[in-house]
Amino acid sequence: MNFKGVTTFLLSLLLLSPNYHFALAGKRRIHITDDLDDVYDEEEDDDWKSWGKKPSPSFPPSDISQMDPSQIQDEMMKRHTGPVVGFVKLRIGDLRTPDAVAEIAMKWTQVLKTGAVGVKFMGVDLNTIMFNLENITDLEELKEFVLDQYEAYEIKMGDQLFRRPGDPPLDEVILKLSSEKDKAKNANPQETDGNLKTEL
Repeated sequence: MNFKGVTTFLLSLLLLSPNYHFALAGKRRIHITDDLDDVYDEEEDDDWKSWGKKPSPSFPPSDISQMDPSQIQDEMMKRHTGPVVGFVKLRIGDLRTPDAVAEIAMKWTQVLKTGAVGVKFMGVDLNTIMFNLENITDLEELKEFVLDQYEAYEIKMGDQLFRRPGDPPLDEVILKLSSEKDKAKNANPQETDGNLKTEL
């Protein structure tokens, strides 16, 4: 055997040996037993186990007899997560058409939707806009936005009223305006005032 034949033989042996191992690897079988009693799974920590579960509710103090009604209402609002309905009273004394009230409601709805607040405003009458807030967690943002608007005077949700600091209650404003109109009516009896409760 000459040198050229030996190198060819060794080279072919070298090329065939890795393929031989691959061929054997494809035919090997790996057996995993079903006996897993001694295996400890450390991947699932407490966060993993609690993921997706609703948090347990924190309950109010058991003795609510010592709380005033506003504190009780605050506790109830903390646990309320659904939609909320309320009303926005518009400034009294500004003359509006039904189309103007509808335009205000549409503008407020669109502006708050761009801020990711799910709320819909609807005109009720010439001085009132009703809103439907999808989630009470957006209430602070809603109050801040609405009270920044010139047209809005106060927000009413149930028994709660929200006004700008320093603004008198709406009833006082209505009494003041009605007394001014009575004085004007007595001075000029031909004037007639418009109906402030015209429905849209």
